[in-house]
Amino acid sequence: MRVLGVDLGTARIGLALSDATGAFASPLTVIASRGRANDLARIAEVVDSNEVGQVVIGMPTTLRGEHGLAAQQAEAFARELAEQLGVPVTTWDERMTTVVAERALIAAGERREHRRDTRDKVAAAVMLQSYLDAQRPGAPDAAGGPSD
Repeated sequence: MRVLGVDLGTARIGLALSDATGAFASPLTVIASRGRANDLARIAEVVDSNEVGQVVIGMPTTLRGEHGLAAQQAEAFARELAEQLGVPVTTWDERMTTVVAERALIAAGERREHRRDTRDKVAAAVMLQSYLDAQRPGAPDAAGGPSD
């Protein structure tokens, strides 16, 4: 089953997709945020066109493990998406994923002006891979664990 990872942002939404076995995450695309209804519709199109069986939304938890306004918005988005899609939608701790993505892009020699276009989908892949790894039988709980 393919799993879609979603890294919500106010301007851009990063998407990552697992392989058919649900073992490996890869960056997919970045979509420009154009309002809740449009964003939900665009994600629904990606789910349909890629035969996605589950969606994982990054939960923007603070380093202290607290949920602020961004986390409340992510939870509301996840609820609306679940109602629209008919596939399971869950949230997963995304702490430090953007930092990890940025460092990986720098290490790969990506120029600053191109990193912005790539960072969000790489962050989505980092978050999704964390989720996938934690779902494997016998896997220890991931740092932060699920947030739903």
